[in-house]
Amino acid sequence: MRAIDLIGQKFGRLTVLKRIGSNKEGKALWFCQCDCGNKAIIIGYNLRHGRTKSCGCLQKELLINRITTHNMTHTSLYVAWIQMRDRCKNTANESYHNYGGRGIIVCERWEKFENFYSDMGECPKGLTLERIDNNKGYSPDNCKWATRKEQANNSRKNVIIEYKGQRLTIVQWARKIGIKCNTLSRRIQRHWPIEKALDTKQALEDEPWIDATAPKTNVA
Repeated sequence: MRAIDLIGQKFGRLTVLKRIGSNKEGKALWFCQCDCGNKAIIIGYNLRHGRTKSCGCLQKELLINRITTHNMTHTSLYVAWIQMRDRCKNTANESYHNYGGRGIIVCERWEKFENFYSDMGECPKGLTLERIDNNKGYSPDNCKWATRKEQANNSRKNVIIEYKGQRLTIVQWARKIGIKCNTLSRRIQRHWPIEKALDTKQALEDEPWIDATAPKTNVA
């Protein structure tokens, strides 16, 4: 059946420029220009029946409108975005030293909530925002939604310490010697000799001992 000539016609934001053949199903394909300036190849049936009205820019605008209209400031997704930026930018945030204080930044694209929403989608129930590589910042290619368990497994506390033939994480060593994980982590950060850090079975009062000249521990 001969395809209906759509050249010059406008559908939504799309103006048909020329026919460029058919797809594998035999449906006519049309080369169109969108009002925004982009060009796109659209199936004629979708144009004529209102299924496709733009190159994609309309959907993005509708998304932004949805964010505004549906008051997403009260959603878990918006809260995750706010907390992410606060950890990296607010020096008064109690976690700043683990984020902005050590160079973790939010990519320029994610400075706008609309872009963050477009890239990450809705926040699945029970999941939280996680960086895949903890030494890199927040960006579309380094973030995912993860469970609390996955977050814990990806913690910087899970570095490996080798001592007396055993290779365990800080979390595992702390459990083994019977002290708090944070206590052992602080000892490592303060460059305690590895034998002192692990053989001191109980936390000292305020842990005041710091030797700035002590060699760094053997952390893999």
